[in-house]
Amino acid sequence: MITNISFKKNILFTLTLLFAVFTVFESCKKSRSEMGKELADATKNKVFKEVTPEGFAAVFKQMIADKKDNLTYPAVISSFYEQNGYEPVLILNHLKDDQIKLLPQYYSKAPEHGLKPQIFQADTLQALIDKIYNKNAIKNLNEAYRDLARLELIAANSIIRYSSALQYGLISPRRIYARYYTETLRPDSVFMRNALNAGDLKNYLDSIQPKDPQYKALQKALSENIQAKGMTPEETERYIAVTLERLRWKNKPNAKKYVVVNIPDFRLDVMENGKSVLNMKVCVGEGRNMDKEMSLVEYDESDKVDRPFSRETPQLNSMIHSVQVNPVWNIPKSIASKEIMVEAAQDPYYLDNENIDVYQNGEKVENPETIDWSSASKDQYEFKQRPGDGNALGKIKFLFKNRSSVYLHDTPAKLAFNQNMRAVSHGCVRLEKPQELARVLFGEGQKYQTIAEAMAAGDPNPTNIALSPKVPVYITYITCWLDDNGGLQFRPDVYGLDVVLYAHMQKFTTV
Repeated sequence: MITNISFKKNILFTLTLLFAVFTVFESCKKSRSEMGKELADATKNKVFKEVTPEGFAAVFKQMIADKKDNLTYPAVISSFYEQNGYEPVLILNHLKDDQIKLLPQYYSKAPEHGLKPQIFQADTLQALIDKIYNKNAIKNLNEAYRDLARLELIAANSIIRYSSALQYGLISPRRIYARYYTETLRPDSVFMRNALNAGDLKNYLDSIQPKDPQYKALQKALSENIQAKGMTPEETERYIAVTLERLRWKNKPNAKKYVVVNIPDFRLDVMENGKSVLNMKVCVGEGRNMDKEMSLVEYDESDKVDRPFSRETPQLNSMIHSVQVNPVWNIPKSIASKEIMVEAAQDPYYLDNENIDVYQNGEKVENPETIDWSSASKDQYEFKQRPGDGNALGKIKFLFKNRSSVYLHDTPAKLAFNQNMRAVSHGCVRLEKPQELARVLFGEGQKYQTIAEAMAAGDPNPTNIALSPKVPVYITYITCWLDDNGGLQFRPDVYGLDVVLYAHMQKFTTV
């Protein structure tokens, strides 16, 4: 049974709650109704006094719908302004203190990042801001609504694009490269909303400048118009621009210890606490641009299409989980059909001499010399090369999960390490000093001793040894960087990946 006292308390609480809600509503309504006065005070244009939140919201909502196809992230922008009652958030937050003027100023410096100011509509934004601040430029209310809406929408779209470009890169590498398997973070809606809700605009724009020392050094080189040996100034500039873009991608290793292979440099480093503790030459997969036919000097729309050569080593990240000493080589079908079967057709003793076994339906074929290889189907047989001195994988291979079936491995073909152009493999990475890599990864303990002894013995049976803890491996593609002596290094674009990336960067200049 409810007492009179309880009833009165409930009524009093309800009235208090309603009063509080009404007070907040009135406060918001009052704040919103002062939009016109704030705009007029900031611009000295009396026309803006007539602006109302309701009038602006109607125009702005329609403009968002009409310009949806021109926005980089239309869903985020539409949702943000719907939740904010279609108020000009950026204008109201940054017009009074003139910070809205900072946007085109920062965008005009985009070339320092290897980017074009047009990507962020710097000139259009500057012209609109100049018009808004010109007390005599806007003559009537309809024009005021239209220009305010345009300014807010272009400012919103551009600050998201600029923030995303500097913090995550202009382009997602996984969308432009056919053989790119490195996990790369992209901006989410929370990041974009933070850009739109930035308080102090200058502090925010300064905060998103990449801090990486390599990035800053390349920015400096770009500003100094450095020319690389054998390149035109234009090609040098484009090398640096694509490298800056790669540095903005959020896919860099952050482990204390990891292995990194740089394809164009034909080198491997084991990094520990930020320093290289092991460096060696490597051979990587053959590329499409080893004769430098494709160049960054000329831009062609068709270059946006990535056409990887079948033997190119893919870019990826994974975890080295084990090694196999005296490994068996499971020969890929592409190599088997184009090389092994061709050789076998010409020489009946080839398979035996190369220690290659033939399998059909999982069963070993005892007399492969009876097979007519000139007419055999490429899908009918599988091939495995037994351990031995002539095994294509040498004495050891380092295993990590990946969709391309590539690994790091030893090789009996040592002469290739004397060449400058070492894009000579079928796609895997051949190591100059494989035993040294095993030592650095495993340490000097019992596991490494087992590896060293097994490699020396040349056991005809493979030995599998797990690596614990697992060590990250990154196979990447960097053609330009600052070395430890402060000099800029450049490497040939052997796979033409710079050309593809630059072509995609150019398509944004017309937006």
